[in-house]
Parts: sequence; structure tokens; C-alpha cells
Amino acid sequence: MALFRKFFFKKPPDGLLLITDNIYVFDHCFSMKEMEEDHFEAHIRGVAAHLLDNFGDHSFMISNFGIRDEESPIYHILSEYGMTVLDYPGHYEGCPLLTMEMVHCILKSSESWLSLGQRNFLIMHCEQGCWPILAFMLAALLIYLGQYSDEQKTLDMLYKQSPVELLEMFSPLNPMPSQLRYLRYVSMRNVVPEWPPADRALTLDSVILRMVPDFHGQGGFRPIFRIYGPDPLMPTDQTPKVLFSTPKRSNVVRFYSQADELVKINLQCHVQGDVVLECINLYEDLDREDMVFRIMFNTGFIRSNILMLNRDQIDILWNTQDQFPKDFRAEASVLYQVAN
Repeated sequence: MALFRKFFFKKPPDGLLLITDNIYVFDHCFSMKEMEEDHFEAHIRGVAAHLLDNFGDHSFMISNFGIRDEESPIYHILSEYGMTVLDYPGHYEGCPLLTMEMVHCILKSSESWLSLGQRNFLIMHCEQGCWPILAFMLAALLIYLGQYSDEQKTLDMLYKQSPVELLEMFSPLNPMPSQLRYLRYVSMRNVVPEWPPADRALTLDSVILRMVPDFHGQGGFRPIFRIYGPDPLMPTDQTPKVLFSTPKRSNVVRFYSQADELVKINLQCHVQGDVVLECINLYEDLDREDMVFRIMFNTGFIRSNILMLNRDQIDILWNTQDQFPKDFRAEASVLYQVAN
């Protein structure tokens, strides 16, 4: 909380945590305790009543991150008080991130709302399980508005506002490497002629793993890959799909030991936009599997023929870093598609 101290020049409204200026977060989002439905509604109504009693000449916009397809409970509650509630997703294909298009939309609408004056409050909220995306979007907004410039420190600062168990509870993999990649995309706003850049159509030709991780004490692992994202051949449908999946066949999947210094897996997968690449360890029975690492990236920001990532730049399961050699590196070979 110390890094927020300079912003605590005034007492925040009951039930809210002051982030900066007129940006707030519902404080129960920082708690590991899940409220019962009746308690939640009473709490939210109490916060709304307090805001209207003490800030009657202000306007309120609430950004809510959740997992429901329908309108959220907080939408139904706060709409009764004349407050604008915008519901957003809480993940993208299991990653506590959103598409670059969605991130841009949220940042622009938040900036526009706040620019209307100090009487406009932006209040952020997340449903149970969506704390990681709330932390990311708060960090992205602070960077976008120029409040902070260091992506790592900004994200660390926000995650430290809640117990570390909260992040681990809701995100099986440490999401910070991919989240930092997207925060750096946000930081590029003022240094590129077009931001965000247009999604580029690429082909992921292959993945090379330099050094082999050790899973389950086997002295190596049996890797398969899956790739998710919108289908570049269906530009009108941006729904993410499985674009590539290694067939689970014994003549395709093989075991690599740590004596193998290099592993090359051919992919030949067309991608465009926001892409999730997963490396999975397959057991000998070719049925059971465990996640090895995950990478999320946006093709518009790829500017070289190789996406090169070290051990600290991939999302891995908590407390599994020692299973990766210190010099481990994942290299995705990229081919640029030429438009007809």
C-alpha cells in the first residue's frame, strides 16, 4: 500500500479504494473471501447510496470484469442508481488478458470519461476469479494515462494490494510475463505512428526449444502444442478457435530428454491478431497432460522473424521455474504472409 500513499490525500468513499485522482476500485475485490449473494447486493447498494449521498453532483462509470455472458449482478444493481456499468470479459482463452482491440476500447472510453472533468468517477470491479484481469487493466490504464511508465513496477504495485494467494488461486499459471508483454504494447502508444497497429497475418512456422525442461522427474518431457486465436481465413468472425493442435499419436509425439539441447516442432499455423500458444506435456499413455508454458501475443507488434522468449518471459505453473534450465529459451519462427 506504500506506493499508493501519495494518492491518499483524501479519504476514499466507503467500500472503495482510491487508486489515483478519480479512479477507484471496490475494495472487496482485494479480498480472498467470497460474499454471499445477499451480502454482496447489500454491500453494493450501501456503496452506491454513500456515493449518491456524498457525491450527488458527480457521475459514475463502473467497469466490471466477469465471466458471464449475460448482464452482471452489479450491472442490475447499480443501474437502479443511474450509474453506467460496462461489462467486460475476465479472460481470453483462459489467459487473464483481453484482445488488444478490447484493451484499446477500454482505455479510450476510460480516458474520454475522465477527461470530462473531476466530477466523473471511474470505478473498477471484478467478479470472483477475475482479479488478475482487473490488476492488468488498472496497470494498463495508469500507463496509458501517463501516471506510470515502468510496466513491471506498476503491475507489481497492484498485485501487492492483495494476498499473493489471490493471484495463485485464480490463475493456475503465473500470468505476469504475458501481461507485461501487453503492458509494453500499451507503452508503445506514443512511439509508433499507428497505435495499436493493424493485426498482421503471419504463419507460425515452427517452435524451437533450446534446453529441455524436466517434468515429473522423467528427465525431460513429451511436448505437444495448441494454438488459439481468430481464424485469419474468416476475417468476419473474430471468435477464437483452436488453430493448431498436435495429433496425439505415438508416431508424432516423442519424448525429449534433457540430453537433447534443441527441440524443433513444426507448426505451419496461420495466425492473425491475439494468439495464445500452449506447450503441454503429454504422459506416456497419450491421454493425461499437464501445462508446460503459455504465451499470449498480438501479431501487430511482431517486427522480426523470430519471437524469442527466455524462461522469465513465458507463463508457467507456479513454483515450477526450477524444472526449466536457467538457459531455457523458446523461439517461434515467424513467416510474414503477403496480401494478394
